Amino acid sequence: MKFRELGTTGIKVSEISLGCWTLGGLNWVNGRANGWADVDEMEAARGVEAGLEAGVNHFDNADVYGNGKAERMLARILGKRAKDLVIATKIGHFPGTAQHAYEPAHIRHQCEQSLINLNRDTIDIYYFHHGDFGPQDRYLDGAIAAALKLKQEGKIRALGLSAYSAEDFCRLVPKMKPQVLQSWASAMDIQFIVPGSPVRRLMDEHKLSFVAFSPLNQGLLMDKYSAAKPPQFEEGDHRKGDHLFTAESIAKVSAKMAKIKARFGTAPEDLARVALQYLLSFECVGCAIPGFRNQAQVAVNLAGADKPLTAEDAAFVTSVFAAP
Repeated sequence: MKFRELGTTGIKVSEISLGCWTLGGLNWVNGRANGWADVDEMEAARGVEAGLEAGVNHFDNADVYGNGKAERMLARILGKRAKDLVIATKIGHFPGTAQHAYEPAHIRHQCEQSLINLNRDTIDIYYFHHGDFGPQDRYLDGAIAAALKLKQEGKIRALGLSAYSAEDFCRLVPKMKPQVLQSWASAMDIQFIVPGSPVRRLMDEHKLSFVAFSPLNQGLLMDKYSAAKPPQFEEGDHRKGDHLFTAESIAKVSAKMAKIKARFGTAPEDLARVALQYLLSFECVGCAIPGFRNQAQVAVNLAGADKPLTAEDAAFVTSVFAAP
């Protein structure tokens, strides 16, 4: 396993790290589904063990994943080993009883609760989970002050920003001065990391690293779904009703994946390697954080950890997914 330093944080993480969203299981927040079906703690534990054995040292979590369940589950699985690992978590999508999740008092409360859940004294990377700080950024100044205070107290090592639009990143980074950025990135969508893009220029200017979540685009880049029989997800699974899993969408992806398979191979390990190493070919990407629910998924995702793509291979992947 190779490691990269995240910007100027001094924190080194495995190029392929693990995202813990699935560990929260089925979940709802304010009436909206944001969980995952079919999660078993024993299976997840075997996945974590497989990751550790392969050299994974970084686990990405959030207070909203199962409303604390994923943090507590990870802590139980890791036990005392957690002190030697890089653990990240987030604040923002679980408002509790606060009017807004970025109220300063709520930020402090959730940070303290995450420390308890994770059984740690310090959170290595603490992210704002989205870029909505209320009307006219009403809560922004207070949220920044609260996070910096927590960092000063040693409860946070590095402050991160997770957001879902270039506009949010460009508005918030100069004022917030996070040390790490996080958002989705996959061969199907490289808008934040492609050279010359607004967010990439921002990262270059501020010497920031990018943590890429959903690098397999929720399994679509594994070509595991059939357009003839689109998947059906149960209530509480955030994928239910997502247009990405319609027959039309799956058919378009499968057509592109046929070209990927012809060049790189058809085994799940081949497809995971292409998806993950493609993102790692971008200089700004510090790591990719595929999700997992069992040992088999972790093993597949890590099989190509030391097999980077050539420049020609990466250019081929870009051309496939840039085509209509």
